[in-house]
Order: sequence, then C-alpha cells, then structure tokens
Amino acid sequence: MGRAFEYRKARMFKRWGNMSKTFTRISKEIIICVKAGGPDPTSNPRLRVLMQNARAANMPKDTVERSIKKASSKDQADIKEHIYEGYGPHGIAILVESATDNPTRTVAAVRSYFNRFGGTLATTGSVSFQFEHKCLFKVQAKPGIDLEELELEMIDVGAQEIFDEEGSIIISGEFEDYGNIQKYLEDNDFEIISVDIEWIATQNKELTEEEAAEVEKLLARLEEDDDVTNVFHNMTIAQ
Repeated sequence: MGRAFEYRKARMFKRWGNMSKTFTRISKEIIICVKAGGPDPTSNPRLRVLMQNARAANMPKDTVERSIKKASSKDQADIKEHIYEGYGPHGIAILVESATDNPTRTVAAVRSYFNRFGGTLATTGSVSFQFEHKCLFKVQAKPGIDLEELELEMIDVGAQEIFDEEGSIIISGEFEDYGNIQKYLEDNDFEIISVDIEWIATQNKELTEEEAAEVEKLLARLEEDDDVTNVFHNMTIAQ
C-alpha cells in the first residue's frame, strides 16, 4: 500500500487510541444516525455498523444505549455534520470533519486554529477536490478464503481494494458504494469488525520532519476540539 497509506493508518490508529475522544465521536455519529434512520438497528444499517464500531473501540454498552435514547429525546439539540477546508503550513491541504449543534461556534474555532498555526481556512470546494471519499471495512477473515476470488465477486458492489491485515480483511471502496458493500458483507455472513470513512489524498506532499512538526501542531489542535470528529490531510514525511 506504500508509505502514504502507512502514514494515514498510523494517524487513524492515533485518533482511535484517544478513548474519550473516540467515544464522543461515535456518540455524536449515533445521534445523527438515529435521528435520520430510527433507533432500530435491524432497519437502520448505518446504526448496525456504528454499534459494531463502538464494540471495536471498547465503548461501554450502556453508553451506546444512552446515545440512542438521547437521539430520540425532544430536548436533544440537532447535531449537524460539516466539513471545513483549508491549508496548513507549507501548503498542506486539510479537511476537517465536525459534528456540532452550533456551527457558528465551530467555524470560528476552526478558523482561529488555522490562523494561529500558520494556515488559512479556505472556501468550500477549494481543497476537497484533492481527496477521494472512501469507506474502509474491516472484517473477520474466514478460514480458507481466497482474497482474489473475493475481490472479483465484490467488484460488482463497488469494492476497489482488498487485502489481508493480521488475520482480518480490509475492503475499500468509494463512499457512494458504502451501502452496497455493507449489504454484500452482511448477506454473505462476514463479521464486520469496524468501518472507517476517510478522505484520502490523491497526491501527497512530502515534508521534512521539521516542516511536518509545524503542521502537526495545527493538526493536534484541530483534533483536540470537541466539535471536530476527524482531520485529513495530504502530508507525508520524507524518509
């Protein structure tokens, strides 16, 4: 998969390694999902995946149930998802995903982080064209499974890349094919361990360690914000 993928994966695990931040992010995703598709996981496929993500992150069951109940409460403020685009130091392209009940507060905070750490918040569409929106499913490998045959079967439902990772199978595809891929995996009795939605840069920009350290300060501050759920960029570090 190359260094670019390894760097993205390392950052993904870093995000998921922050337990309290991960629980907050999944809780917000559950609330948004339940408001859109209802609280019953049998009829809400996205909720089924989020509940599995919660298990994979060791999120307590009562926390998940509390998030589902909260979504059905009349007192629960609407949480909306927003994407902010900008450039960090050395021209690094950055996408910031958020889930917030106060977009005015969130955009003001995000803008202040870019300004403080040598970046610029840009207009919608000025950065996202440099990324592809992908879904990545992690499933339990079945004994004796042939990955080449599986890939041939899953091409028709939108799978683009399939590979083994320490006894699990990673399947990637376009975000638009998320539902088709999930349906195939469930219909064919694959155990879905987790699903991640990512913006993957089509062309990465290589920086020295010193230059990357400047960008990391901005990325870290963005990721610390309670309204920010994910941060994606096109930076790699020269080896």
